[in-house]
Amino acid sequence: MNVRRSLLGLTFCTCYLASHLTNKYVLSVLKFTYPTLFQGWQTFIGGLLLHMSWKLGWVEIHSSLRYNRAVPVFFILHNVAEVLTCVYQQCVWKEKTSLSKICSALFLLAAVGCLPFQDSQFDPDGYFWALIHFFCVGSYKILRKSQKPSVLSDIDQQYLNYIFSMVLLAFASHPTGDLFGALDFPFLYFYRFHGSCCASGVLGFFLMLSTVKLRSVLAPGQCAAWVFFAKVITAGLSLLLFDMALTRATVGCFLLGGLGEALLVFSEQRSSS
Repeated sequence: MNVRRSLLGLTFCTCYLASHLTNKYVLSVLKFTYPTLFQGWQTFIGGLLLHMSWKLGWVEIHSSLRYNRAVPVFFILHNVAEVLTCVYQQCVWKEKTSLSKICSALFLLAAVGCLPFQDSQFDPDGYFWALIHFFCVGSYKILRKSQKPSVLSDIDQQYLNYIFSMVLLAFASHPTGDLFGALDFPFLYFYRFHGSCCASGVLGFFLMLSTVKLRSVLAPGQCAAWVFFAKVITAGLSLLLFDMALTRATVGCFLLGGLGEALLVFSEQRSSS
């Protein structure tokens, strides 16, 4: 059983690494800076593959359901969702929060607050879209926790997420200018771009499946540990593969965010033990 769980965790880490580095290649190397189109494509491929898997009987779905950022910067900003969840639990639900979780939220918030001022590659548009995304992720996490026990499985919820996101992003592509702006993309007809986009959608789908499987087999604290491990490996490797201007201040922000997330993993493991 331990070997099986280890293999599952390593599979998740592989999918996590491959998915995020592929996305980084499309967004930063090829410079396809049209977020509504790129994320819309990913949700379309993910939804299509999930629907096909359902029809083939590989997964079960209830029949009633029928801008560029460096990877470490992306992960630091992603912690906004965790801070939102922690604040909501403390202030609205009046849940008793452990000292380690409070310290974790403070470290994560400090890293997120300091990073824009220390990032030598600061881009207002990139940060704006990233924060919009992570506020949505945080709101979704709060909604999921407030509705437990849910009548929908993780696969059911992901299926609905794909449909909702695809429709929302399709409507948003025109007012944001992405729909027609992408026509001027220099690599629009190159096989590297087509192959990378297809790989991004497929890898995102496998990452979703491995994440769902990981949550169904492991305790929340163990899942959090694997996610943290995958983030560290992905962030470290991305610094070797992609150009990023590092300063002592940005490295300090990364370490502060890493410490905050490590404390979050520790608190999750204590609460689930």
